Amino acid sequence: MFDDFFVRAMMAGIGVALIAAPLGCFIVWRRMAYFGDTISHSALLGVALGFLLQINIGVAVFAVAALVSLSLLSLQKHAKLSSDSLLGILSHSALALGLVVIAFMPALRVDLLGYLFGDILAVSRTDIATIYGGGLAVLLVLAWIWRPLLAETVSFDLARAEGLKPEVTRLVFMLLVALMVAITMKIVGILLITALLIIPASTARRFSGSPEGMAIAAMLVGVLSVIAGLYGSLAFDTPSGPSIVVAALMLFLAVFVLPLKKGVG
Repeated sequence: MFDDFFVRAMMAGIGVALIAAPLGCFIVWRRMAYFGDTISHSALLGVALGFLLQINIGVAVFAVAALVSLSLLSLQKHAKLSSDSLLGILSHSALALGLVVIAFMPALRVDLLGYLFGDILAVSRTDIATIYGGGLAVLLVLAWIWRPLLAETVSFDLARAEGLKPEVTRLVFMLLVALMVAITMKIVGILLITALLIIPASTARRFSGSPEGMAIAAMLVGVLSVIAGLYGSLAFDTPSGPSIVVAALMLFLAVFVLPLKKGVG
């Protein structure tokens, strides 16, 4: 019989996988992997500001991630730089600012490794409730904007011609990613969130025949990665968060070498 902490870790990890997978599909389709990285890196600045202002860490992370998303949209309209360059500037600037803010609070003892790599074995029942409650909200909103977001992913101009308001849809999607990062940061850590967004979706892309099928397959791959990673961590005494990502990588490599038909996207 497994200890209670292992059961909580399994439930939390499965919840994260279910939230991240469908969002990750759009990130893969839209070639926005660096955006996921940028939002994840900005989370450290949110953590620092949360401690500095003595407010809820999750709220601070979401606020900073949302601000970064809005800044990206604004800069894309006015700055004469490519999206990759803008994402690089925002990503590394936010990460560096977070470290600098923490350095200015010498009395504060922050477990940076915990925030960077997460500690899924330390989750509480409250954390699990937050993951599933917040995750349900994310998935409901994603389902609501699914059709216009899919249309905007295929063709921005076509979506606009159909009156689907692609600018608003894009903003809502970015805010959903920001909320997902705020919800899951404590579980898998800042540096590993992007992996759970991208690897299961990329794996599912190899054998899925439709966008909806790919989202469901990505969820299953994510759940399998969590289960395999946690059991591997228990068996080999390795860090849980990285073990989950390694399990996801193994599934990706296993599917990649199979002679499958070309998937979605």
